[in-house]
Amino acid sequence: MIPYGKQYIDDDDIKAVVEVLKSDWLTTGPKVEEFEQAVADYVGSKYAVAVNSGTAALHCAMYAIGIGPGDEVIVPPMTFVATANCIVYQGGTPVFVDVEEDTLLIDPDKIEEKITPKTKAIIAVDFAGQPCDYDRLREITNKHNLILVADSCHALGAEYKGKKAGSLADLSVFSFHPVKHITTGEGGMITTDDKVYAERMKQFRSHGIATDCREREKQGTWFYEMIDLGYNYRLTDLQCALGLSQIKKIHFFLKKRREFADRYNKTFANTDRAEPLTIHIHALHAWHLYIIKIKGPDRNYVFQHLRESGIGANVHYIPVHLHPFYKNRFDTNLGLCPVAEKVYKEIISLPLFPSLNIEDFKIVMDTVKERLSSGHI
Repeated sequence: MIPYGKQYIDDDDIKAVVEVLKSDWLTTGPKVEEFEQAVADYVGSKYAVAVNSGTAALHCAMYAIGIGPGDEVIVPPMTFVATANCIVYQGGTPVFVDVEEDTLLIDPDKIEEKITPKTKAIIAVDFAGQPCDYDRLREITNKHNLILVADSCHALGAEYKGKKAGSLADLSVFSFHPVKHITTGEGGMITTDDKVYAERMKQFRSHGIATDCREREKQGTWFYEMIDLGYNYRLTDLQCALGLSQIKKIHFFLKKRREFADRYNKTFANTDRAEPLTIHIHALHAWHLYIIKIKGPDRNYVFQHLRESGIGANVHYIPVHLHPFYKNRFDTNLGLCPVAEKVYKEIISLPLFPSLNIEDFKIVMDTVKERLSSGHI
């Protein structure tokens, strides 16, 4: 099976992890701060807070900005469920705003009609690796005194008008799951220029305790206090060592992803049965996913044939508001986001990862073209 995404691990990564295994620290040690600094330096933010998943990163961000019962947060439906779940974790209400049909990014023209006195923030999702229209989003958040959070889990290395994802919002969230641009096995990071947010998230990731064990060792004290209710969202030194090794290769990873995306784009430019998502002129795409909209044959028919042919195609995503939990809890029924609902029935994600070889790529393309030309509806 040729997967839609896959990690890239080399001997340098293994060596980095082994060195930590032989050290005095396996968790909450010096590699955590090193990795945080490396990510902050890369994206151009003042602070970075490492946690054990992208979901934990989203939850930390909602805690940091004070989301609670009665608060509303605007979010697009075309994303993984964690983007909305993090609001619910804090007792808030996700308010779904539809997406642009050509990019699947949140539609700025539809946001203001959903803003109420309860609205506290907007979560913008850099879908598939393309940054949102942050100029428009900033105009809206400034006008209505809202906090802007970027779910950039797809977008490490992406840029908007020359500024990297991770420096475009009040808080930005990344994931280091194996299919993402770099991996720590599981892991996440929040970047911000706000010191208060950073300090709140560091407490929140460690049970709400004001200091971690390494800080207490430096101070020569056993004493600690729990300031607020938090979680165990810490990332280990083992994982951070892997992350430090991986981020040194980010330029190579991005180069390979962009090369294969360009090959896909050139191929699909010659067919009217499949349409890639649009890339805005102001965006430098990071290509976490390569997604096409099937315009001829039935999407499920194409998907099934790809799977039967050994190609691990996928669908990203079922619109969040159509999941049973949200329909039952928040009454988010069909018709709430018609663009997302329409496009969901058309999209397929094709294999895209740095270690994809040209032979497998050709197999993918030949199989896709065969199905698209079959005329099956």
